[in-house]
Amino acid sequence: MAKAIMLQGTGSDVGKTILVAGLCRLAANRGLAVRPFKPQNMSNNAAVSDDGGEIGRAQWLQALACRTPSSVHMNPVLLKPQSEIGSQVIVQGKVFGSAKGRDYQRLKPQLLDAVLQSYEATAEGADLVIVEGAGSPAEINLRAGDIANMGFATRADVPVVLVGDIDRGGVIASLVGTHAILSDEDRRMITGYIINKFRGDISLFSEGVDAIGGFTGWPCFGIVPWLSSARKLPAEDSVVLERLTRSAKGALKVAVPVLPRIANFDDLDPLMAEPAIELCFVRSGEALPADAGLVILPGSKSTIADLRDLKAEGWDRQIIAHHRRGGRVIGICGGYQMLGRKVLDPLRIEGDTAEIDGLGLLDVETEMAPEKTVRNSTAISGEYAVALSGYEIHLGLTQGSDCQRPAVIIDGRPDGAISGDGLTMGTYLHGLFTSDTYRAKLLESFGISGGGTNYRQSVDAALDELSVELEKSLSADWLARLFG
Repeated sequence: MAKAIMLQGTGSDVGKTILVAGLCRLAANRGLAVRPFKPQNMSNNAAVSDDGGEIGRAQWLQALACRTPSSVHMNPVLLKPQSEIGSQVIVQGKVFGSAKGRDYQRLKPQLLDAVLQSYEATAEGADLVIVEGAGSPAEINLRAGDIANMGFATRADVPVVLVGDIDRGGVIASLVGTHAILSDEDRRMITGYIINKFRGDISLFSEGVDAIGGFTGWPCFGIVPWLSSARKLPAEDSVVLERLTRSAKGALKVAVPVLPRIANFDDLDPLMAEPAIELCFVRSGEALPADAGLVILPGSKSTIADLRDLKAEGWDRQIIAHHRRGGRVIGICGGYQMLGRKVLDPLRIEGDTAEIDGLGLLDVETEMAPEKTVRNSTAISGEYAVALSGYEIHLGLTQGSDCQRPAVIIDGRPDGAISGDGLTMGTYLHGLFTSDTYRAKLLESFGISGGGTNYRQSVDAALDELSVELEKSLSADWLARLFG
């Protein structure tokens, strides 16, 4: 069996995902066959794995860090929050059902066998498996039936390293408090801790390390500074998105309404990395910038609910006014569905609403259907005739006269639509903006030259930078024991 270590956090968003990705790349650079694993993830940022199922986008990135194909077994349980009906539950890449919070707590013990099966499949042939927890083991009210943290670690006998976030404050109390409230069985699983997101002179925290050791007996495996390379990597969930307002000034201003159930928003990351683009995230209560040249409606886990919220914000009127001024609009997946005349849901798949009017910028209608499309895809842009690659994750069939002008050709079949005036475009293809050539052509259409930076190369370089930064800040003895 492969060696394994599990990173758990004193809370959510302490940086576990980035630390796992960096350790994966560091191990891969040392020649180890390393694999990522996360028993349970909650995120609407999903990816299509190389074996054809849905996993968290973070585990897809971690597999990239390992330089290994991604698999549904790397994230056997994925929860995708929806409106009204709780979360969609994905098990080993396929839809298992939907469950509200209390129902899911009863369901978790049934999923443990699948989690352990996937862990064994991930570990097969590997030298090292680096496991990421979810939330915090200190949530002892959720310990019964747990599959995400100590419930998994104790069953799979995987030692744990606790990660504390010093940037949010109270890191000593969070580590010592976690030690205090864990059961003896769970506490024994923890081998040490890492302090993450430190700013300033690390030597000033030496007394903090002594205090934590005095209360817990745990060794410190390193104090990791604020990692600049992390900004260049795709974010896992909307907690990070909430902190973003806009990217640096650029020649083209792109406005993105941030809806409550936004999904797969890492579609926007290549635009954020493009020096010629200023990406503006518009929050509830804010108006779309009138000087934006392009508005993008990204994916949604619940198109109808987000469309209702978009109208409540008045963004529908602002987008239509933007279009009347000659502004461009692009919709991806759920955003594409919102741009049509209507969204129909006769089977009430998304909730109680059977029909809602769209923005009417595309002459198409969408009808929700229970069959879910999940696949990796290669495509050709219908606008610029350049090669694209990405993935599809969606419910619903979209049809109408504007589909006669497809936005892309995916694996030889038309997809999406372009309006008669050429100002509005929608597609089901996630990853559209990852194509350097497509971004360059998009900027050229606004009279801007010089775009098309190599985005994929920049992500891979950021993973290498991350591994170098971690090697400098983590205990050399601990890394030597971990990597064997």
